Amino acid sequence: KKAAPAAAPAKPAWTPAAGVVAATPTAKVLAKKAKLDLASIQGTGEFGRVTADDVRIATGAKEPERPKRAAAGGAEPVEMPSGLVPFTGMQRAVSNNMVATLSIPVFRCTREIVMDKFDALYQSVKPKGISVSALLTKAVALAIEKHPIVNSEFSEEGAIFKPDVNIAMAVAIEGGLITPVLKYANERSVTELAENWKELVGKAKTNTLAPDEYNSGTFTISNMGMFGVSEFGAILPQGQGGILAVAATQEKIVPDDRAILGMKREKRMTVTLTCDHRQIYGSDAAFFLKTLSDIIENKSETLLL
Repeated sequence: KKAAPAAAPAKPAWTPAAGVVAATPTAKVLAKKAKLDLASIQGTGEFGRVTADDVRIATGAKEPERPKRAAAGGAEPVEMPSGLVPFTGMQRAVSNNMVATLSIPVFRCTREIVMDKFDALYQSVKPKGISVSALLTKAVALAIEKHPIVNSEFSEEGAIFKPDVNIAMAVAIEGGLITPVLKYANERSVTELAENWKELVGKAKTNTLAPDEYNSGTFTISNMGMFGVSEFGAILPQGQGGILAVAATQEKIVPDDRAILGMKREKRMTVTLTCDHRQIYGSDAAFFLKTLSDIIENKSETLLL
């Protein structure tokens, strides 16, 4: 019978002499410079030595490492990003533009718009390549014709009215945000607007937009409906009087005296108009939204003229 193999010798332990704090040379230097008592620092090095990182954590020069934890259900934990990621040129420009608008006194007006007829119209023209963006642009442009004050720009001398209706629409692209512009939107057919918009989005994604194709807007639409956002307010761009935030169309149950049970289903979209209050007043915004609502709810056929 073979003898059992000898057990591995235990790893020798080392204990510092009484009154001596085990620390690396660098840790001692850092602690002395920071006027810290090494005995007050819990060492994490071999044999419990105080390391340089232990001292840096004690002084706040370094964040302590979080212990790795298994995610619930045994799944691998998600590694979250950490540290500074420098802005790209486009992100820096967006940041600067947002800060520049803080000095503008703005107000917001919100309205729900019934979308059943608009949606039916879209479904009928979708096979022809006409997008929701083109239809919304046309509707907003026609409403601006009735209320040109929302297409104006503030100056110290008064309101500067813009003769052209150039609708900018926010587009999220890799590394930032840009607003391609559909020029003369009130004068062009929705088919032409749809074709132009497809071209502009393509240029935006390949970073080939000419300056005049993204900085000539007189009014802006920010549409987050495709993301399921129910309501939001947009930040007013510099040099413009208004921006319309468009949320998702949602089906709702609403009262209806003509319905058998007194209720009916309706598709509704919430829009929020942000305006420069220096030249645009609450009544201007309210009447603009009323006109836009009337076009979409009752006169959607005019979008195809």
